[in-house]
Amino acid sequence: MSASAVFVLDLKGKVLICRNYKGDVDMSEIDHFFTLLMQQEEEGLVCPVMSHGNVHFLNKRASPVPCVQVFTEYFKELEEESIQDNFVVVYELLDELMDFGFPQTTDSKILQEYITQKGNKLEVAKTKVPTTVTNAVSWRSEGIKYKKNEVFIDVIESINVLVNANGSVMSSDIVGSIKLKTMLSGMPELRLGLNDRMLFALTGRDKGKSVAMEDVKFHQCVRLSRFESDRTISFIPPDGESELMSYRINTHVKPLIWIESVIEKFSHSRVEIMVKAKGQFKKQSVANNVEIHVPVPSDADSPKFKASTGHAKYVPEKNLVVWSIKSFPGGKEFLMRAHFGLPSVENHELEGRPPITVKFEIPYFTVSGIQVRYMKIIEKSGYQALPWVRYITQSGVWRVCCWTTALTRTSRTAAA
Repeated sequence: MSASAVFVLDLKGKVLICRNYKGDVDMSEIDHFFTLLMQQEEEGLVCPVMSHGNVHFLNKRASPVPCVQVFTEYFKELEEESIQDNFVVVYELLDELMDFGFPQTTDSKILQEYITQKGNKLEVAKTKVPTTVTNAVSWRSEGIKYKKNEVFIDVIESINVLVNANGSVMSSDIVGSIKLKTMLSGMPELRLGLNDRMLFALTGRDKGKSVAMEDVKFHQCVRLSRFESDRTISFIPPDGESELMSYRINTHVKPLIWIESVIEKFSHSRVEIMVKAKGQFKKQSVANNVEIHVPVPSDADSPKFKASTGHAKYVPEKNLVVWSIKSFPGGKEFLMRAHFGLPSVENHELEGRPPITVKFEIPYFTVSGIQVRYMKIIEKSGYQALPWVRYITQSGVWRVCCWTTALTRTSRTAAA
């Protein structure tokens, strides 16, 4: 995939910097981008790709772009002021990041070997291009040394779930990534083994505890020909932190935190919202930093809360109640009640009820059952290295549209 041009805009859509790589797109096309973006936001959509005729825009706000990460590591804060103050460095980086629109060197550690920034000026740190740009392993420098050789492997899975008004799961999938923090000397060769279903099929193993990965994408360090032939993940890793691979598993996922909600209206004056949350995962696991975002009417006031655990707070600028639970054990059930005053309950009969959203993180646990079977580390000096593995499951897009309306009660009954 290649890009015809790169534009950096301010918050009002004004072009700060642009680099036209191919000259095959009229530069005035960028005028349509901000209009398309505003239309998406008005419709509540978040799409990384937008089109106008035959021109396609990739929106950094909806999808991460490598050059943004590089700019952030150079300037710390990616703001309009930092772009303007360092426009010379930005142009140099754009020329190194892309060659005729094709991605070239995107590793900031490599770029910082010969493009350095001091104040607002660009310095050429070396008169010759470093070997990391010209050799076959452009993502790793030579001569790296560590006193203690270690590799930290994070297997992170985000769960996307949509529950409809009847309480049925309409859609669900798992989006996973394997991230590395590599602290290894020299030029090591690594081989990662997973319980990959296709690998098990090739080798005649039992498929019972294997996973079927789809849409697998690798870091450029992985030897794709080797993977395609025998499913071996073999690579010379970048130094430090990197994402080795990402994948998707299209499967039915039971909501790990089940939400039931009831809204009860008291005539002319008040409304009560009851939310029940139940952990539907193993009892030995614990969900951390759980947040349940409950939408409330825009003109609600006088909030009162009662929660069996955690604490709830009203966020009026977002029309939300945020129920926070620091530690949520599997199999447990908790309840939160919120009372609000309203100018008129009847006015909200036709008001749409946005979905409840849930955020959480469960360590030492994966829904898919993916496992790191081994990590072999081979280096010509023969040193011993320790691999460390950590599993994390977290919420992705988690929306629950299930609301139940209780019978409306009179104010006198409510007071009783």
